[in-house]
Amino acid sequence: MTGLRRPLRIGNASGFYGDRFSAFEEMLTGGPLDVLTGDYLAELTMLILGRDRLKTPDLGYAKTFLRQLEEGLGLAHERGVRIVANAGGLNPAGLAGAIRTLAAKAGVPVSVAHVEGDDLMPFTEGALTANAYLGGAGITACLRAGADVVVTGRVTDAALVSGPAAWWFDWAPDDYDRLAGAVVAGHVLECGTQATGGNYAFFTAHDVRRPGFPLAEISEDGSSVITKHPGTGGVVSTGTVTAQLLYETQGPRYLGPDVTARLDTVRLSQVDVDRVAITGVAGEAPPPTLKVGVTSIGGWRNEVVFVLTGLDIEAKAALVRAQLADALSQVATADWTLARTDHEDAETEETASALLRLVVRDPSADRVGRVLTSEAIELALASYPGFHVTTPPGPAQPYGVFTSSTIPASSVPHVAVLPDATRHPAPRIPDVPPGAAGSVAEPRDGRPGGEAPAGGQGGVPPAAKALTGAAGRGGAGESPAGPMTRAPLGRVIGARSGDKGGDANIGVWVESDEAWDWLHRTLTVETLQTLLPETAGLPVTRHPLPNLRALNFTVPGILGAGVASAHRFDPQAKALGEWLRARHLDIPTHLLPAPEGTGP
Repeated sequence: MTGLRRPLRIGNASGFYGDRFSAFEEMLTGGPLDVLTGDYLAELTMLILGRDRLKTPDLGYAKTFLRQLEEGLGLAHERGVRIVANAGGLNPAGLAGAIRTLAAKAGVPVSVAHVEGDDLMPFTEGALTANAYLGGAGITACLRAGADVVVTGRVTDAALVSGPAAWWFDWAPDDYDRLAGAVVAGHVLECGTQATGGNYAFFTAHDVRRPGFPLAEISEDGSSVITKHPGTGGVVSTGTVTAQLLYETQGPRYLGPDVTARLDTVRLSQVDVDRVAITGVAGEAPPPTLKVGVTSIGGWRNEVVFVLTGLDIEAKAALVRAQLADALSQVATADWTLARTDHEDAETEETASALLRLVVRDPSADRVGRVLTSEAIELALASYPGFHVTTPPGPAQPYGVFTSSTIPASSVPHVAVLPDATRHPAPRIPDVPPGAAGSVAEPRDGRPGGEAPAGGQGGVPPAAKALTGAAGRGGAGESPAGPMTRAPLGRVIGARSGDKGGDANIGVWVESDEAWDWLHRTLTVETLQTLLPETAGLPVTRHPLPNLRALNFTVPGILGAGVASAHRFDPQAKALGEWLRARHLDIPTHLLPAPEGTGP
């Protein structure tokens, strides 16, 4: 496929295993598409699929996808739409076989291919799953061989878009700028409706009750336009696209198996209603290693939530903790958290109540099983007044642990299994010597990976301290920036946060150059840790992205062993950014939106 081609129109119908079931049909019938993708895999999903495979070795794939194809396969064939999904999970060959059976039964003449080689089991002792994150080259090979449906195991989320783009435009493996543009578009699409108003900081400005799923129009030079089918809900704006660009990323370099995309080169522009252009993306050589995600059973956990109502909340909590101290002395870990959901002089009992949560973990199921939870319930008539719990005592449950490492890319057999069963090894990315053209360069701000970790100012001018005001008093005041008003940070900034194993990121952005100048000077690592005390003591790093008017903070270790271990109240850090937006700071008054009713 050489020569200038029209843009590839590629959509997304799933952002996670459990996403809107009807989205597959909605995307196929809502407007023209060339390729429809589905992202079904996440760290927690691999653990779920691993447990499925233990029970039934023929499974290990996303069963929802197969059910979506019962109607969607015929629709896609009628409309000439190729389907690419990572729903193969731990068993892409098994899913490909199941799709062929389904197609034959339905009388739909489609060719099916799959990508494998990511499964590294057996890997390490105790591992339930171990998968390398492959790139899009295998997908490209399957489409070039005429596949109508391509299913994969653990590829990067963005590979579901960059692989088809490389097929559509016949890009070479070292077309780094073009591939990087497709990877950025893929990152915007991968989480479905998060790009069209879902989970959006400024949701009150739009009707996001049922946002449509996103699609990208990718051009031959790697630039793209993010949009959605006409008449669908939600919104596509530079804000919604910025939010998704910042989601679950780290530094200016977005490392991938096919290319390193430079997020500090991305430029966004609103070119029409629900149409945002992505241009200027620069690419560099990929690293010589692949990420490996490993899941394992970490032990056993249990929890009890005590309801504390009315007066003396702190004293009631202290009494329960003292009464259970002996029972917990033999447990590996016991974490108490008190959520002050109570209100003074409340008009309902529920709003007069706080929640005291006990979470226990141990290698032994017996130590955190019914014996322990029964001890908590035995306090019912012998503890604080108004004693009750949210649920009856239950048995211990296994919890998972996610860890990641790297492995030389050359040691992973990335294989495309074509529709005729031919096994086609994906081409190897050529090694690029350090310092050579196309190799990884320094970020444009001159810093190797970000600004100062915890405790440092990250190169921020001393004048920023006058603007921070993190510990100042409320009300209005004066500063070198002019009049200041104490207000929630979210009156000015948007934010989105997420998880990568035990780490979290918080991306924040503003919508004007003046607000960006203030944000960049003000929201230092030190200020962030003052506003979010749970991040104190962690090696937080700040990454400026001036083209997006954004800062991205990485917070290593805040999520413990990852989402499956339920280490934290918000185990995937989904609301960490909203907590930051709710914190109060001294903000230049002129940056704040005018109160309702005071405008012209």
